[in-house]
Amino acid sequence: MMKPEIFNSLKDYTLKKFASDLSAGVIVGIVALPLAIAFAIASGVAPAQGLYTAIIAGFIISLLGGSKVQIGGPTGAFVVIVYGVIQQHGVSGLIISTILAGIMLILLGIFKLGVLVKYIPYTIITGFTAGIAVTILTTQIGDFFGLTTGPMPGDFIGKIKTYVETFNTLNPYALVVAIVSFVLITIWPKISKKIPGSLVVIVAVTIITQILELPIDTIGSRYGAIPTSLPMPQLPEINWNMLRDLFSPAISIAILAAIESLLSAVVADGMIGTKHNSNMELIALGIANIIAPLFGGIPATGAIARTATNIKNGGRTPIAGIIHAVTLLLVMLIFGRYAVYIPMATLAAILVSVAINMAGIPAIKALCKGQKSDISVLVVSFLLTVFIDLTVAIEVGLIMAAYFFIKKMIDLSSVRAINNIKNKNTENTQEATEYIIPEGTFVFEITGPLFFGTIQKFEQATAFLGNEFKVLVLRMNNTTYLDAGGIHVLEQLFDSCKARGITLLVSEILTQPYILAMKSGLTKKIGEDSFVGSFKETLDRAKTICDNV
Repeated sequence: MMKPEIFNSLKDYTLKKFASDLSAGVIVGIVALPLAIAFAIASGVAPAQGLYTAIIAGFIISLLGGSKVQIGGPTGAFVVIVYGVIQQHGVSGLIISTILAGIMLILLGIFKLGVLVKYIPYTIITGFTAGIAVTILTTQIGDFFGLTTGPMPGDFIGKIKTYVETFNTLNPYALVVAIVSFVLITIWPKISKKIPGSLVVIVAVTIITQILELPIDTIGSRYGAIPTSLPMPQLPEINWNMLRDLFSPAISIAILAAIESLLSAVVADGMIGTKHNSNMELIALGIANIIAPLFGGIPATGAIARTATNIKNGGRTPIAGIIHAVTLLLVMLIFGRYAVYIPMATLAAILVSVAINMAGIPAIKALCKGQKSDISVLVVSFLLTVFIDLTVAIEVGLIMAAYFFIKKMIDLSSVRAINNIKNKNTENTQEATEYIIPEGTFVFEITGPLFFGTIQKFEQATAFLGNEFKVLVLRMNNTTYLDAGGIHVLEQLFDSCKARGITLLVSEILTQPYILAMKSGLTKKIGEDSFVGSFKETLDRAKTICDNV
């Protein structure tokens, strides 16, 4: 049923649950503050746009979503796409592509296609996630070292070239601030897990750098003042050419938002023992990505780290997510003016830490110990994300994964001629029944799927069938799948047998192949009585036919 989870959660809502949600929501709101600013800057937009996204999209995702504990907002996954769109089409292009992505997400949810996201191979997800992590890392090198780079190119090679050319502008004060910030972020969890390290670092380092009056870039010196109120919604100018150009990045935003949000919801389900509504989650995500851009927001999705923080601090209903958004709004209204003093080097250190955690190095190491096909998909997805484009990475990764899957199915399938068979009894593996093939009967046993990728094997195996046989038996008890190509080759085989006076019998056909054979008219063409249940009955029938010829 398409109903936001908040309605179910409020049925038995208590003051105790509210106290728990309130505590978790406030903590997550504080955690989300530096991340929202950092992700916005890394994406090439103003810091305030990250805050608008976390507030508006976070509120909508919690209010209308299909998960009890999902926390929505900007994430590092979008940095690559957003930065590229901004470079090519400006802020208006980003707004349009995000709205288009929101419409796509709503359609995915309405047509209940949320489950399809789960079929994207793990190797592709791991590859492009690692690629995004590397891209985030490369966008922060300049601020980490305090380089004076000027406008940055959008491509990976261009960024590296710019850093090399401007490395002589290194600011030692910024580098020290970045290193100290990174070390503090790394060791802080050993001191306290309740207070977020990123927030501690921002507050402490900002105060120290202001006291010492260090000559380093801050949010204020780079971007100016942080607004202390939400902007009025504005519709961008839209034309057909822009819609056409932005359709591809919109698809990338939609796919990435769906993948990350549903993965986050699955992780959350495992942590609290619930089950989310994936289609309702996609609809909420779509609405959030339509409304937030109108207020200057950037793409949003479910954030795994913030969702886990919510759960660990006691959040159990969507009220916690709503409180998280309200907390961010209050912080922006009251303390937004002080955000201008945050050093860019500290934000760079936070994003470097995010990139390292996001890279999934343990998962990559595990995959690299596996089969070569998985490694190939992983490497290609990673390289294409870094050097070309995330959309291309997903498309090529899916094509490669599909190719390797089809190849495996072909390798697993077989069509063999047999003279006699021993069938083991499933209840007693010591017993076996031997089937003797009657004279004048030829038996083919098909193992695995009979589809467009394996029909060549079938054609090669049946090509040498001579006229000396009166009955051809196809044993299909291990034919797990049949498609239109398989139906066509079976029709050709029947026509060939009929022309030579050979009777075709099909034995032990499984449910899916039989249903397709009926729908396609194959059973009617061959004859319903030619489809026999057990293999013994089929051989008895073949013997009778041969004896009567």
